[in-house]
Amino acid sequence: MNHNLKYKRILLKLSGESLMGDQNFGIDPKVLNYFADEIKKVHDLGVQIGIVIGGGNIYRGLNASSQGIDRVTGDQMGMLATIINSLALQNALENKGIYTRLMTAIKMEEVAEPYIRRRAIRHLEKGRVVIFGAGTGHPYFSTDTAATLRAVEIEADAIFKGTRVNGVYDSDPEKNPNANMFEQISYLDVLKLNLRVMDLTAVSMCQENNLPIIVFNMDVPDNLLKVVTGENVGTAVGNFPS
Repeated sequence: MNHNLKYKRILLKLSGESLMGDQNFGIDPKVLNYFADEIKKVHDLGVQIGIVIGGGNIYRGLNASSQGIDRVTGDQMGMLATIINSLALQNALENKGIYTRLMTAIKMEEVAEPYIRRRAIRHLEKGRVVIFGAGTGHPYFSTDTAATLRAVEIEADAIFKGTRVNGVYDSDPEKNPNANMFEQISYLDVLKLNLRVMDLTAVSMCQENNLPIIVFNMDVPDNLLKVVTGENVGTAVGNFPS
């Protein structure tokens, strides 16, 4: 174990959309391979890694109502989309020689283990990367909230939210070139300013459990590695003074 690590056990949250690459939907094998390489660098240091990945590249439950599908059914379809992404990421990681476990909140024993907290922690302690699929298993909860719930349950040191921007900004940096990035910001300010770091339920849960959120650009090689070893990358969200 490398004792210079700032974080020993992390929950990495990735969006489903990030897997699309330049495509309009689906999974880009190049992106999958890149993510697996970045995760391997951190795993090789001895970091215990849990992962939650969204399903928005395949199906988004929130948009289902516009297609005449009720919200609960749409969310259930979205949960199954996260399983497809989780299986793809699992396969990419195992191609790099990393032992993994896919655990799911919806029972499907032929595909993945049912999520059991103690078993998940045991897998992490044995050096396996654990991918948590199917969200919380309940409709109306996002994969942000699922990531927060799993991070709290496995006693992670922080949630790492890998995005395509460098951190948390006061406005959308992809629309406003003058947007200012925060080095650190309090949970309260994120909620007050409605900054969309994660949804409100997830941010509130992080605040209640004093769980730091690190928002960083996953598309920059070695950024994940830098954050884990304590370099000043991205934005830290925590119990900072407002």
